[in-house]
Amino acid sequence: MTTDTPPPLQPTPASSALGTQAQAIRDEVAKAFIGQEEVLDQVMLALLAGGHVLLEGVPGLGKTLLVRALSQALGCTHARVQFTPDLMPSDISGHAVYDPKQERFEVRKGPVFTHVLLADEINRAPAKTQSALLEAMQEQQVTIEGKSFPLPPPFLCLATQNPLELEGTYPLPEAQLDRFLFKVLIGYPALADEKRMVAAVCDGRMAADFDLSQVQQVASRDDVLALQQATASLRVDAAVLDYAVRIASATRKWPGIALGAGPRGSIALVRAARAQAVLAGRDFVTPDDVRSIAKPALRHRIALAPELHIEGQNADAVLHALLAKVDAPRQ
Repeated sequence: MTTDTPPPLQPTPASSALGTQAQAIRDEVAKAFIGQEEVLDQVMLALLAGGHVLLEGVPGLGKTLLVRALSQALGCTHARVQFTPDLMPSDISGHAVYDPKQERFEVRKGPVFTHVLLADEINRAPAKTQSALLEAMQEQQVTIEGKSFPLPPPFLCLATQNPLELEGTYPLPEAQLDRFLFKVLIGYPALADEKRMVAAVCDGRMAADFDLSQVQQVASRDDVLALQQATASLRVDAAVLDYAVRIASATRKWPGIALGAGPRGSIALVRAARAQAVLAGRDFVTPDDVRSIAKPALRHRIALAPELHIEGQNADAVLHALLAKVDAPRQ
């Protein structure tokens, strides 16, 4: 007795439209953020999934430009906070000041009350200041003088950090690292991309900055919220969900991993895989979607044993070996 093989799933017109809209945002940002396509893709995935991104790389690679271009393409507000050792938590969240004319205290909201926040060089500030972002990233609200204030949706935090071997840095605690959907590694641009970048900056301009006038608004705040809702509503087959959980679970017993990913790691894999499907114009998630985003979703959620550091291995190499051993469901 033979059984017919079920036909492969095909994208629906609605899912294709979502993918087209998401791709239009990406293409508009790419006009200013030259090269670094993988970085841009992962930031777009985080936006669709409603998550936050930790960007690690040396200074001067265009992280501020990325935030400005993204907010301009979305028609959203943006703010930048430069983290320094003397930065106070109230410099981020806001504080209450006394108004002698009104004879009362008034709350002055900090730069965190925006749609796209760039927390630049977050590991330059001590833990007390770093923790000011925890409530904002997790609960989408800020507490000032005992009163909670909701943040304007959508809220996306892009935090940058220098490599920890540089002087004057404070490593982020595991609890805060876990709040980021992705940890994205941003490196030097390719030679051709750097030539385009230098030409764009130096063409008849004195300031060392990009002209963002070419970046057009192609979406609105409501469009972003609708994209995020559609991403969250995407169906995930039980076998694909099981695959994501098994990957996260494997990190907890893999040789050479001292600390594996917790349940937030499993959740991050599913959320990001949904976003990957939307960006591809599909309304279903495949095992390849999970596999493709596993490294940025898990590299900051695991801690390697000391012997692996001595051997010169990193989290990506270990995750690559792990993914090769975890069986994927048949499509």
